[in-house]
Amino acid sequence: MLDAATLPFVRTDAIALPPAPRALVIEEIARAFPDIQSGGTRLVLTQSTYLLQKWIDRLDAGDRIVATADREALEQCAPEYLQVRGCWSAFEMLDLDRDLRPEARGSSDGPLPSASPQSPAPSPLATLLARAFSLSDPVERLRLCREAVALDAGCEVALLGLASASRENRDGAGAREALDRAAALAPDWEAVAYESGKLSLVYDDIARARDAFQRAADLMPTFAAAFGNLGATLGELGEPDAALSAFRQALAHDPRSFTVLNNIGASCRELGRLDESEAAFRRVIEINPSFVFGHYNLGHTLFLAGKYRDALAAYEEGQRRDPQQNRRQGCRLAVVRFANGDGPGAERDFWRCAGGAPADEREDLLLEAYETAHALLTQHPALEPHRSFVDRIGAEITKSE
Repeated sequence: MLDAATLPFVRTDAIALPPAPRALVIEEIARAFPDIQSGGTRLVLTQSTYLLQKWIDRLDAGDRIVATADREALEQCAPEYLQVRGCWSAFEMLDLDRDLRPEARGSSDGPLPSASPQSPAPSPLATLLARAFSLSDPVERLRLCREAVALDAGCEVALLGLASASRENRDGAGAREALDRAAALAPDWEAVAYESGKLSLVYDDIARARDAFQRAADLMPTFAAAFGNLGATLGELGEPDAALSAFRQALAHDPRSFTVLNNIGASCRELGRLDESEAAFRRVIEINPSFVFGHYNLGHTLFLAGKYRDALAAYEEGQRRDPQQNRRQGCRLAVVRFANGDGPGAERDFWRCAGGAPADEREDLLLEAYETAHALLTQHPALEPHRSFVDRIGAEITKSE
């Protein structure tokens, strides 16, 4: 039996296991995934799709992980479980109140597996780190992480925790120093490389981030997030083919990730592979219909493919679901209305969205709409009766020069 609270703060290869076949029992597994850091920071060791995948990678084919959890607590700290994302697809979910009643047990495939022997009591250092990452106060978390490093300056886990807490407290230099020390101690630990990549992104060092995520992916080929971030950095660096390859690797280990699929759709579109882009975005909205940019992105791909009616439907669905009523997407919807021969609708939507935009944004919206609508007018003479839409935008651009 493994202690859930300290599980993230002990290297998986540092825990001795009994001979196979074996069952690892983790009670209240949600405690292994504390998600209370501020500012969008989260230590990779506490992310379920990393931690559980590390354990799955270590176990043999006949082994099992048996865990208990409060459903609401798990949904809060690991929503990917509910989405059956990544390694969660390997688990069978049972409702103990419903599925383990005597009548339900009678139809099961056999008894529950026996557990491995009780693991040793958690170390003081792991207990201290578990406490640090359960607190809501980032300053106190940083203090406890420093205390953990003082307790064992040669512990790469403590240094990784310190790096994350330092980044959370906007101490980039402290975070980098801790990561460099951790890398010197554990050069082949993918968690260090991954955290290094995340820190590099914060400071817009995209090339360094790419190298770090590549290192993490090489060290742990089943870690979907490493490939996902690698793809994003490659895309930023203008390498769409390589980015698409990385995104496909991520998808292989996390096939229900709508964010990865969204990136695949965008990469395919950039490469002119519009059919593949359309298929990816349709899968995005199938998995997560509430993701409004899935609809917008689908609309943009359909528009580029000349499927104007389908593009209109996609943009309209995006606007219907979008509580923010994104201005740029609203202006693009207007241009799609124009492409469909709806001049009045195009004017209505465009000026509703562009009219209240700040000056710089408004200028950008005007230029994009004018260039696109003018090209449409040139390619499709049947749109000539609606030229006033283009002319008014052109007049506004001239007025602002």
